[in-house]
Amino acid sequence: MTKTKTSTEDRKRYQVLTRMLTDRQTEIRTKLRSLREVLPAEVAQVKDAEEQSMEDFVLGMDFAVMEMESETLRQIDEAIQRLDDGTYGICGDCDEAISEARLKALPFATVCRDCQAQREDEEAARNARPSRFFEDGPAPAARERRADKPAKSSFAPPVRAVVPPPAPPAAERTLRAGKPARASRA
Repeated sequence: MTKTKTSTEDRKRYQVLTRMLTDRQTEIRTKLRSLREVLPAEVAQVKDAEEQSMEDFVLGMDFAVMEMESETLRQIDEAIQRLDDGTYGICGDCDEAISEARLKALPFATVCRDCQAQREDEEAARNARPSRFFEDGPAPAARERRADKPAKSSFAPPVRAVVPPPAPPAAERTLRAGKPARASRA
């Protein structure tokens, strides 16, 4: 009797999971269809730079959403195939069962939470770059980098040439010389 109960539960679980995946699949296909319909056809309107820039941005976002949704749709198709094969809900790395909560949140999950965390840690370790700023200290000064050229001090005040004021024109000099000096009143 337990075998019959287990197979009945398995069938119910299969039906629930199939319905969940196909509902999500239908939802994504509808969203993709509406996005394709919204995409503007080639319009011969004259637009200023700001309008064109905004339109290009929105169009780029629409394409990015379509790409992500298409990838999700592909993953759901693979999950339906795994469900038909009887491997759905089993971690691809450790062969343990993937938790129901994870499958509800991410119905096309192929690995359990622990294996996913391990994958992310390994990816982070591969992509990590050592920080030269903190490990090597500050960058060397200019005079330390090029020993063959003498270093100029950046703190030296600028040199200013002392230039005497220009002499007055010759005509002006003769007028001044020809005027008598004022007598001082006492």
